[in-house]
Amino acid sequence: MIRTISGFAARRPFVVIVAWLTIVGVGFGIGGGVFDRLVPDVGTVPGSESGRAADRLADAAPRPETLTAVVAGRPATDPALWQSVTAAIEKTRAVPGVAEVSEPLPSAKTGNALLVEVTLAPGDGQEAAAEGAAERLRGIDAGTVAIGGGPLSDTEFDEQAQKDVARAEMISMPVVLVLLLVVFGGLLAAGLPLLVAVVGIGSTFGVLYAFSSVTDISVYVIQVTTMLAIGLAVDYALLVVNRFREERATAPDVSAAVARTAATAGRTVMFSGLTVAVALAGLTVFPDPFLRSMGLAGSAVVLVDMVAALTLLPALLTEFGHRISPAKRRAGGGMFARVAHIVQRRPVVTLVVTAGAMVALAAPVLGLHISEGDPRMLPGSTSTRQMWDELTVHFPDQARWSGDIQVLADTAANDPELGRLREAIAAVPGVTEVKVEEFGPELTALHATPRGAADGAEARAAVTAIRDLPAPFGVEVTGDSAQLVDYRAMLAERLPLAVALVVFGTLILLFAFTGSVLLPIKAILTNLLSIGAALGVVVWVFQEGHLAGLLGTEGLGYVHLTVPVLIGAIAFGLSVDYEVFLLSRIRERWLAGAGSRASVAEGLQHTGRIVTAAAAMIAVVFAGFVFGGFVPIKAIGFGLALAILLDATIVRMLLVPATMTLLGRGNWWLPRPLRRVHARVALAESAADPAQASSSPPRSEPALTRF
Repeated sequence: MIRTISGFAARRPFVVIVAWLTIVGVGFGIGGGVFDRLVPDVGTVPGSESGRAADRLADAAPRPETLTAVVAGRPATDPALWQSVTAAIEKTRAVPGVAEVSEPLPSAKTGNALLVEVTLAPGDGQEAAAEGAAERLRGIDAGTVAIGGGPLSDTEFDEQAQKDVARAEMISMPVVLVLLLVVFGGLLAAGLPLLVAVVGIGSTFGVLYAFSSVTDISVYVIQVTTMLAIGLAVDYALLVVNRFREERATAPDVSAAVARTAATAGRTVMFSGLTVAVALAGLTVFPDPFLRSMGLAGSAVVLVDMVAALTLLPALLTEFGHRISPAKRRAGGGMFARVAHIVQRRPVVTLVVTAGAMVALAAPVLGLHISEGDPRMLPGSTSTRQMWDELTVHFPDQARWSGDIQVLADTAANDPELGRLREAIAAVPGVTEVKVEEFGPELTALHATPRGAADGAEARAAVTAIRDLPAPFGVEVTGDSAQLVDYRAMLAERLPLAVALVVFGTLILLFAFTGSVLLPIKAILTNLLSIGAALGVVVWVFQEGHLAGLLGTEGLGYVHLTVPVLIGAIAFGLSVDYEVFLLSRIRERWLAGAGSRASVAEGLQHTGRIVTAAAAMIAVVFAGFVFGGFVPIKAIGFGLALAILLDATIVRMLLVPATMTLLGRGNWWLPRPLRRVHARVALAESAADPAQASSSPPRSEPALTRF
């Protein structure tokens, strides 16, 4: 199949190149309309109790947005300050869309600040009203006027995330190009991975536009999938072009080298792409629009990059391959083979030390605490973060980013049973007060103020306790705390299903790729080690605050709820990617007659350089996130870069050779009942090229061990 697809591309290179250019043009053209269809929802659970109640409240009476302004830097009793604040308040009240402006509240803690709250009228004009109100209040003659909340903060969160990704692309792309030049030593060969990346990005825009017609697509998906498209394009193009250069060294004819490359590296790319797509598709089982759309978009970009590597690259190599220099033959075993030999002399020690180190790094995950976050996720230059910092200093009692626990009751406000429910809610531990708000003859809301933060244990326990209270009418609980409770419950319910689907799909694909029962299991276990270690360090840095200052942040006491799942899914896919790269050459050497130890050492030597280079480049791509100011983006970039580096070094260079050495011939164990199954799904193109065989004579062992 792969030979047929790539063979057509090699025979009709002009047709394939024009087809891809057309697809990319349509993708960037029509697909650009996806930006008008993106939604900002993150961390929501459609259909949950909190989601249903929030929708009912919004329909019954849209909640007014509130802006908070902290005027600091001068004594609150300064007459000139009061005059300036009063004048600004009068101007703010005249802004269309402003429903109410509070009188200035002096700080009881420091006496050096005033607090002003602006309530916006519900409706479509809130953003314009918020900007107009902020403009008037910033005219106050004071040391600092920090304003945040409502549409202002929503805009800052979205814009900061998009700025961070744009900055990451500007930082990482020149570095990736330099690394490609170093690896290939030529501009043409180095440019092919970037060309595939452009094709992947443009095509993905078109796919996302189609998806947006039938489902919600998160605003953050574009940035992450763009970086993923670049990283995977580099991975696949590196593998294909490097193999092409190797084939040119033994088969100078370009057409023959392209065919041989498609039969070997093409098979690897196909299985790698499918396994990465399966890993990301696991995100689609989550109802959160962010995670679900990330799964759809991520799988799409992987498959697009895979198809481009199997068609566009052979076409380009057929046309321009004669200008790419063949790989130089290296005498001796090489550095990576020497590393493998060192590991093989002490496999048990290597396994225990490396696995123990990874488990130690993963230990902080046991204390993981997820949250929807607060303004501390933004950099200090943003108005929302400045407002939060000033509020914390001067008005600590009002420094609450979350709202009340909202209890929606299907009854009238004067119902005696509602009064008893209110008393019961007030008696719940962690609830400080309960207010009543009537929306209609059969709809009333009870607003219970929780003690502490919305993501705290007390607030979450209060939600659970309130939901357990008996009532003779319908009751639904919503609010920030309830939404977090529902989100955690959703993760607990859906995560096992997502993991099962990803593990099952990966096992099947790796079985088809390797013809082994044990290697797929080993691959999943070692991949989990690198992911666990990366998540552990993310918790240690971003939640607990160790060395956080070096990354321009602080310990927040939590990790944003989207970070762990996203890092886990993407890192797992990329880990399998490198596993397939390595196993492809080890299996090839085994089939060519090399023994158990020799096939591992030679396979590592053939792939070590390319896996290291690919990992370095994709780590650079994701590390660019770390230079941003939005903490969740920092954490995602840091976690993915770390997971990739750990996987490409500790796992691939040490842990995998150690485990495969200990397993020996058992690596290729294939029970008799599975032989026919494997023969049907293996998609084997050809045996290893004799020209690539080891200089040592073939071993007497069979190509696949049968039991």
